[in-house]
Amino acid sequence: MSEILQLKHIRKSYNIGSEIEAEVLHDISLTLTKGSFSALTGPSGSGKSTLLNLIGLLEQPTSGELIIAGQSTQQMNDDQLTRLRGQNIGFVFQFHHLLPAFSAIENVMMPSIIQQQLSKPEATERARYLLDSVGLYQAINKKPSELSGGMQQRVAIARALMANPTLVLADEPTGNLDTLSAIQTFNLLEKINQQQKTSFMIVTHDMSLAQRCPLRFHLVDGILSNEFNMT
Repeated sequence: MSEILQLKHIRKSYNIGSEIEAEVLHDISLTLTKGSFSALTGPSGSGKSTLLNLIGLLEQPTSGELIIAGQSTQQMNDDQLTRLRGQNIGFVFQFHHLLPAFSAIENVMMPSIIQQQLSKPEATERARYLLDSVGLYQAINKKPSELSGGMQQRVAIARALMANPTLVLADEPTGNLDTLSAIQTFNLLEKINQQQKTSFMIVTHDMSLAQRCPLRFHLVDGILSNEFNMT
């Protein structure tokens, strides 16, 4: 299977004061292949958000190499990183961050409009298709305030898929939902993974959901372990 993400001996440090440097990620290496479905678990403060920010190209590592879709990011400038991120990575968050003044379809179209990847008719057609695929075709013209929490998260998932990314990073995507909506949302991510071969890395504290992921990583005190790897 083709590798879509490689982290090689990644370290991340932050300066605390003028002379103290704190390393929050220690010598992390991992590989994700196309179509993988993985969970990232660990206690609060273990470095999960920092690792996700590095993979999403929102921050740069202090040392080590990060390769996405066969391209090393070591020597890339901000514009190149932004372009690579827009072409390959989608994001889903615990709080969906939908724009309240815009309809569901307009929220889904937003990444394409900002990045000018598609013409407006093409973007509209793809957004309709994605909302249909997440079961919201009848709600395309509704504002976020007219949708339930689970429905809003489905809109956010459709938005993350707008640019047809190879990898979706989902940071506690079910953490703000009731139990039924959380299970339905997770089922949807599994369905997208299986049907479209989109890779997912899902940060979650819900071990019942994490155990449904064939590939599981666990982060404690900035040290990553691949605890379970089942086929």
